[in-house]
Amino acid sequence: MVVQTRNKHKDLPSKGDQAPRCPLRSRRGMGSGERRPLTEDKCSRGPRASSPAPIHPSGGGGRKGHAPGSLPRRLLIGTVQPFIGLFLEKLLKLRRYQGFSWNLTLSIGAFVGVMHWAHLTTLFENDRHFSHLSTLEREMTFRTEMGLYYSYFKTMIEAPTFLRGLWLIMNDRLTEFPLVINAVKRFHLYPEVIIAFWYRVYIGTMDLTGIRTKVCWNVSRGQGLNPVESCEGLGDPACFYVTVIFVLNGLMMTLFFIYGTYLSGSQIGGLMTVLCYFFNHGEATRVMWTPPLRESFSYPFHVLQMLLITHILRSHQNCKKDFIALLVSNVAFMLPWHFAQFILFTQMASLFPMYIVGYIEPYKFLKIILVNMVSVAICFVLMFGKSTYLSSYFASSLIITWGFMKKRSKVQKLQSSQYTIWLIQGFLWWSGTIVLKILLSQLLAVSDHIHLSDLITARILRYSDFDTLMYTCAPEFDFMEKETPLRYTKTLLLPVVVMISFLIFRKVIPDIFYMLSAGETCIRKQLDRNESKNPPTALLVFHELQLFAFAILAIFIMRLKLFLTPHMSVMASLVCSKQLFGRFFDRVRFENFVFALIAVMSIQGWLNLQSQWSIIGEFSNAPQEDLLQWIRQNTRSDAVFAGAMPTMASVKLSALRPIVNHPQYEDGGLSRKTAKEVRDKLLQLHVNYYILEEAWCVVRTKPGCSMLEIWDVEDPTNAGKPSLCSILVKDGRPYFTSVFQNSMYRVFRVN
Repeated sequence: MVVQTRNKHKDLPSKGDQAPRCPLRSRRGMGSGERRPLTEDKCSRGPRASSPAPIHPSGGGGRKGHAPGSLPRRLLIGTVQPFIGLFLEKLLKLRRYQGFSWNLTLSIGAFVGVMHWAHLTTLFENDRHFSHLSTLEREMTFRTEMGLYYSYFKTMIEAPTFLRGLWLIMNDRLTEFPLVINAVKRFHLYPEVIIAFWYRVYIGTMDLTGIRTKVCWNVSRGQGLNPVESCEGLGDPACFYVTVIFVLNGLMMTLFFIYGTYLSGSQIGGLMTVLCYFFNHGEATRVMWTPPLRESFSYPFHVLQMLLITHILRSHQNCKKDFIALLVSNVAFMLPWHFAQFILFTQMASLFPMYIVGYIEPYKFLKIILVNMVSVAICFVLMFGKSTYLSSYFASSLIITWGFMKKRSKVQKLQSSQYTIWLIQGFLWWSGTIVLKILLSQLLAVSDHIHLSDLITARILRYSDFDTLMYTCAPEFDFMEKETPLRYTKTLLLPVVVMISFLIFRKVIPDIFYMLSAGETCIRKQLDRNESKNPPTALLVFHELQLFAFAILAIFIMRLKLFLTPHMSVMASLVCSKQLFGRFFDRVRFENFVFALIAVMSIQGWLNLQSQWSIIGEFSNAPQEDLLQWIRQNTRSDAVFAGAMPTMASVKLSALRPIVNHPQYEDGGLSRKTAKEVRDKLLQLHVNYYILEEAWCVVRTKPGCSMLEIWDVEDPTNAGKPSLCSILVKDGRPYFTSVFQNSMYRVFRVN
């Protein structure tokens, strides 16, 4: 490791080392608890104009957008300018090219993957000025559950050996003190385990070869703050961690290009998918703001899984390799994220109607069901027997579907109209899945885990309790914003998808009526004719049903736009489908039509990208830094803490102290109880210190969603009493003694 000291006046490289090109390393703070507007860069930080910009979904501090010509914007343009030239060259090549080449598809896919990686990295750096932050500041940027996940990566790389680190997180004594939990099972930590293994291999290899992995600087922060050491390079754990995430999501864009190309039968269709994703980037992902969240690791494998399902439905051969690849992608999708099972349930809800109508061959559908069953079993084993895999809607639907297929011959013998048989099967499938899910949940005693289905049910029935309110009061779990369809419309994504959906319905409905009136043999002949088309009608039906399912989910839970927006982008590739637009393309060259459409889309799309690039900020939270430093220096290493969820994640991550509550659980019984009752409860948990953050006592995202209002739902008998916050702010004695206080936090010792 090379440490180099930088001040605002002189370059002072360590003797014998090559001085970096940038002679200055300083930054200036502007008040605590927020991202500081960036007024200086690495080399020359002159003043520049700024204007407020809205807070992004990460829920962090404020940020400010800067006038055109600011250095990070110039850095971005300078970085991507060569890529843009190459991109335009490939566009011209695509326009001239009339055939189909997998070499061209893979090369363009790799290119757009690199572009997306660079885009994510730039947004992340511009938002936080991550390269200039100290290790402690970087850890503080991982708020709430992000800090919790990263803490396990930190534990594994700081352990003497990889196996020792794995044992520590599988026998975690810090997160839910005094309990000992298997954190891998509890929090789906396989991504952290794998990245920690890669990091240890990387560092070990670089140490053996003598290659430097990072360069460190002394950074002047200004505003009376002490200088800090800031390291850059893959040898820094936080940089390595986020780099792996962004590379994975860059590969995801490669998959999207291949997906759009394969579905539409044209590389221009793949281009349409990629551009629609970029033009609606803010509606499609939040990985650039919240890298450690489970969806950042899981969603790229969902894209792969959808591509494989598309290939299997399209292929006339039931190739063993395809189903093995589907098995692997299913496991990779479900292991990091517990919500993934419900997404796969929507896939089953799309495939089953296609099966009963006849769009899928029974033998092929049975193999898909069996592969999914094996996937669930593998996840159940790898997650140490986590019962939520067996009690999910996905698992229940697989069992019910398998039962239907085994009784298929009896269903066909029913003396009823085809339409009635379809309705009976659909009703029995839905009711059977719901009943079986409830029975399995009761049988396996699954009651401590919130599911997407629970949140949607709470929305529909207007039911609320402590657990559902903790989710639904968060902005990302609210209903879809009313402005979202308008934003889709401005980039023409919504009009294009509506037009494609209309054409699909117009093509499918006559087939449905024909199959209702025809016999089994005629139905088979009609389906064979459909399968010979490009793309097959079955693929159009599948993607339309998935679009409907994702739209419903996104309307009820805004966070799930991450499934809707990308799928709309994939559907947009079908503007290149000659099956849908054949007659139109007989009169107009489809390349001219598509490139004209892209040109119109790019008007608002480019403005959206510029809006993202204008987000310039710098993370700072001096009060929390003071708190963590005080904890490190003035409390024993085994001192136990309680407090607000986001703060507890930081205490565990940066101070390595045991905590009793964390961002995936918080005790709802401590809101308006007396100080003595709270003290007694904390003593039962062996808590030594309680951290009070006044902002959490009064914050209210919307009516009924302040922490006090949520707690009153859980504890109505104490609803009329003064809040614990107000009691502790005045005087917590004799049950609590104040031992630390700053502008944001108060620490009380539990007497």
